[in-house]
Amino acid sequence: MKTYAKEQKMANAIRFLAAEMIEKAHSGHPGAPLGMADVATILFSQFIKINPQNPKWFDRDRFVLSAGHASSLLYSLFYLLGYKDAKITDLKNFRQLGSKAAGHPEYNHFLGTDMTTGPLGEGISSAVGMALAEQILSSRYGSDVCNHKTYVMMGDGCLMEGVSWEAIALAGHLHLNKLIVLWDDNQITIDGKTDITSSTDIKAAFKANKWDVISIDGHDFAQIEEALTKAQTAEKPTLIAAKTIIGKGAPTKCNSPKCHGSPLGEEELSAMRKNLGWTAKPFEVPEEILNNWHKAGLRCVELNKAWSEKAKAKGKEFNDIIAGKLPKGWASELNKLKLSALEEKPQIATRKASNMCLEAIVPNLPQLVGGSADLSSPNMTKTAASKTITAKDYDGNYIEYGIREHAMGAIMNGLAVHGGIIPYGGTFLVFSDFMRPAIRLAALMGLREIYVLTHDSIGVGEDGPTHQPIEHLASFRAMPNLLTFRPCDLVETAEAWEIALMQTNRPSVLALSRQNLPTLRNEATENLTAKGAYIIKGNQQKRKATLIATGSEVSLAIEAYEDLKLQGIETVVVSMPCQELFEEQPFSYQDMVLGNKPRIAVEAASKFGWEKYVGLQGDIIGMDGFGASAPAKDLYPHFGITKEEIVEAVKVALKK
Repeated sequence: MKTYAKEQKMANAIRFLAAEMIEKAHSGHPGAPLGMADVATILFSQFIKINPQNPKWFDRDRFVLSAGHASSLLYSLFYLLGYKDAKITDLKNFRQLGSKAAGHPEYNHFLGTDMTTGPLGEGISSAVGMALAEQILSSRYGSDVCNHKTYVMMGDGCLMEGVSWEAIALAGHLHLNKLIVLWDDNQITIDGKTDITSSTDIKAAFKANKWDVISIDGHDFAQIEEALTKAQTAEKPTLIAAKTIIGKGAPTKCNSPKCHGSPLGEEELSAMRKNLGWTAKPFEVPEEILNNWHKAGLRCVELNKAWSEKAKAKGKEFNDIIAGKLPKGWASELNKLKLSALEEKPQIATRKASNMCLEAIVPNLPQLVGGSADLSSPNMTKTAASKTITAKDYDGNYIEYGIREHAMGAIMNGLAVHGGIIPYGGTFLVFSDFMRPAIRLAALMGLREIYVLTHDSIGVGEDGPTHQPIEHLASFRAMPNLLTFRPCDLVETAEAWEIALMQTNRPSVLALSRQNLPTLRNEATENLTAKGAYIIKGNQQKRKATLIATGSEVSLAIEAYEDLKLQGIETVVVSMPCQELFEEQPFSYQDMVLGNKPRIAVEAASKFGWEKYVGLQGDIIGMDGFGASAPAKDLYPHFGITKEEIVEAVKVALKK
């Protein structure tokens, strides 16, 4: 019978490095790293397919620490396995300013970190996207170059967040059998035992969602090994419910909330050394144990080399796609669409304009994978070239997410961070609130994703204030590393799509109208949306005032411009489809566009944020409260968003 003495020592190396990191930082969560050290040892020494010498190997297994507070476990593993960018000095600087060893894992701080985790539930949910990306690419390019698992380590907290269950349901529905979740079932949260807040039969819930469930003692190495072996050939996603003791090895603080979120303390750490027979000094690992870990890290080096040859033989398309490159000529049909718009001058909603853009783009971008939260028709996210992904056929490019915005946002993150896929997903702008945590993580990680958010203003009309986004544009504009586009017509929509797809380190929001809008642009030789704002109407030399507008209100501003001109007041109209891009332009360009005359901003949304553009002498025509239920044609006058109000605002400003 196998004794697992070697594995026990290897697990204790994780325990002590993790505990010492937290002790030195005077901050951290030792409970989960101590409790899951045994599971992590078997997983990383025998099963997971990685190569620390090539951390970004495309066909590696992915590992998501959904319980991101257990980051010291992950950093300990990186050091023990021999990742070259994980030094003992990094572990000693845990949670300190400028350290790669952040309090929760941050994508690309260490090359082995597959995604940013911390907000509970986002990790397991994004892992569903990673597993789905693997199935999509494997079906397209073959299992010889894309055949890997996605492993997740999660705690009780992840399973209390609703987003997890949305994603778990979809994973079971799609039979993502290469997804293996290791549940740290210690029944402890910050406030106490889990039974004070939950009576859910977790294992029954997973089974009901079409998962395989294996129950084990999380400290029995033989059971851990047997469960992971069984999961390798499962036909469904697998939950391994590992019954563990939080803080395993800490004599007086284990199995209690005391070791969840606070250092053990010198006295308890000293007692743990005696309890586990660990005699090494802090941040030192005995040579024999370190060598065993290094050997474990080298298990797949030859596999990686063999894969490289196979990948090379696959040709340019596969290698460009996994490198994140767009194919040559991908935008040719999009450019033709812009030219036809200038000729035909269609009057269409920008959601329809977006659909026309997708019809031009999707056939030329194999890595583009779309979807919608049960709103494909109103979002207009499907195209003639869209093929729905199912459990029986992963060779598609469209995901039916169901009414699951929370999960859609997280799954899109998983698709993007996996590589080889550029995701876009649709819902109403007002329902982006459900996706906000995932959008924030996408911005934080710098992922290329596109959010198609339609019904962008009070123009939604009769659905009423619950469906009329007011503060959403301002809130997205306040989010770092996110581009927020609100195009005014088909040309600007096409330009926004082009820019969004060319971003390699930030996501984009496309806020699109329900109501029809006229084509306002007269030329498209240059992507003016790329400048963030530009003069769409008027003579800048003669201007007495500047009208700034976005989306559906640009045409309204132009109507006011015409009325003012008849009254002898020369203005210019500035279309500002993307504030973030405008602020990246040289000051000289910004000054030229905005001018030094009074400025009036117009947007059928919150006025918040427009102050920086209009200044003290200007005015903002927008919303001060929520909307109302009525036809759009009645709502705009009701809330004072009309050409007459704009005209009057200009006259008042000129008198100041």
